[in-house]
Amino acid sequence: MSWPQPTRQDHEKFCDVEGWKPVRDARGRKGTHHVTYEFDLSDGRILRTRISHPVDRSTYGPSLWSHVLRDQLQVSESEFWSCARDGIKPDRGMPEPPAEALPADLVHLLITRVGLSESTVGGMSKADAVERLNRYWAEGS
Repeated sequence: MSWPQPTRQDHEKFCDVEGWKPVRDARGRKGTHHVTYEFDLSDGRILRTRISHPVDRSTYGPSLWSHVLRDQLQVSESEFWSCARDGIKPDRGMPEPPAEALPADLVHLLITRVGLSESTVGGMSKADAVERLNRYWAEGS
């Protein structure tokens, strides 16, 4: 598939959509402006990319763009454009939190006060867990 020539605005849009944090904003000589972004991965690594906004250039050459995708963003061209254009974040293998995760204090009370096992509590929906704790408080059992 053929992709358009990437611009610095596309690069910035990708960072915004995926949730990269700006960590440095610097004005350089001759009208250049650099913004550095970081992105924390679930395995503890931190990705870093820099977007330069020179006065006379808004697009990336093929060699530099290949480096940005491979070494800084660590995504394919397809993943990049899906994110920058369609808002679809790259799959970085991050686990999705459960839709109704039980609050830690609720889990703690169910185990220590009510006397339920961790596996029993782990299999409960939030509504069931709240109902069980309310029953314990109301009935004392």
